[in-house]
Amino acid sequence: MNDQKISPKADFKTLQNSIPQVGEVTWIGVRPGSRQPVKELEKVMVSEESGLDGDRFKGGKRKNRQVTLIQEEHLEVVAKILNIDQVHPALLRRNIVVKGINLLSLMHKNVQIGNVILKVTGNCHPCSRMEENLGEGGYNAMRGHGGITAEVIQGGEILVGEKVSLKSTKKIE
Repeated sequence: MNDQKISPKADFKTLQNSIPQVGEVTWIGVRPGSRQPVKELEKVMVSEESGLDGDRFKGGKRKNRQVTLIQEEHLEVVAKILNIDQVHPALLRRNIVVKGINLLSLMHKNVQIGNVILKVTGNCHPCSRMEENLGEGGYNAMRGHGGITAEVIQGGEILVGEKVSLKSTKKIE
């Protein structure tokens, strides 16, 4: 948590880099293969070379999509748009659900989840599978709510309940 107060008249760069909120991992899933069911986990090993253990996105040319994250708060929004009670995270085929921090505010920044460090690389746009998984209108309901993609900078283990925060760039003395 950052104890420094930001002036209401701060420039945009200062405002964009002030993210005092700390989120929490509420769900983890890996996609073993194309069109295979998502496997829900309580914890997952993460490496720079191969992303999430057991997930089909290993890196290579698409290293910028090694991990996908989505905000838990957006699951409720999508459910309301579709006029259904809830959306289970496995239907969205994202890896990690996070609550309590605005994931879009972390764009192109480093994020710390436990001892793992991810670099947020872009938006995770919905695909046509959303129509199949969520029903008619699923694709458009997900637009703007699809989450983010990330590359693994430092591996380790991520557990449900782990804290999610902006990785500090300050040197510790």
